[in-house]
Amino acid sequence: MNKEEFLNSLKLLGIEVTNKELSKFEKYKDLLKEYNQKFNLTSITNDLDIYLKHFYDSLCLFKIKELKENKILLDIGTGAGFPGIPLAIINSDLKVYLLESNTKKCEFLKIVKQELNLNNIEVINSRAEDFIKTHKEEFDLATSRAVSHLKILSELEIPALKINGLFVPLKSHYEEELKETEPFLNIKFRINRNNYIHSTNWEFKKNNIKNNKTKTNPINLPKKLFSNQKISKQKTIKLAFFTNFFSLVLAKLEKIKYNYI
Repeated sequence: MNKEEFLNSLKLLGIEVTNKELSKFEKYKDLLKEYNQKFNLTSITNDLDIYLKHFYDSLCLFKIKELKENKILLDIGTGAGFPGIPLAIINSDLKVYLLESNTKKCEFLKIVKQELNLNNIEVINSRAEDFIKTHKEEFDLATSRAVSHLKILSELEIPALKINGLFVPLKSHYEEELKETEPFLNIKFRINRNNYIHSTNWEFKKNNIKNNKTKTNPINLPKKLFSNQKISKQKTIKLAFFTNFFSLVLAKLEKIKYNYI
């Protein structure tokens, strides 16, 4: 997607980009490429792909009308600032909290905030479950992009929302995750499947998933999510070995105790 296609595609979303906003996107793109090797920000470094897969992808969320209003948004696992920073560039009335556990990426986000003069964003260096435990029901909207399974995202993000707040993650493939998540949390999502555009050289398809929070949080959410950690096969084998070893030791001790008595 070149710059002209980017602007024309945004018009279809009802977004008119000013020259000042466009210059911020160009500066953001340059910063992303400049600091990528140092901070390991993204595998997408081609200009055309940055406009499509980072900028346009993030701004598809503007199909959610509440994002065009004066709201407070939490972007969990924002990485290099997606989708939060593009949203903040377009809507200066949107207060965006960029939550990221990686310290180096947070350093980059602070550079972008300063260079683009984005006074409507805050950078928070923390794990999501730790931050949300002390910030429950403070946000109007919560989002994320390419972070984790929908069930895990729901457990993390929904507790951060005010009553009537919106949980709006971006997902390319959601069907199986939706089947697992809805009965688990007893919630329903609305799917916007209309974010499909194409050109002679590329195509783009992304779904907005939307949940409206209608009641307060369960006490046990968010959980300290063990499922959010990747465990290697080798570690799993070691864990099973030590579990069996200690089981044998305990059984031996019980036998010795029994014989002694």
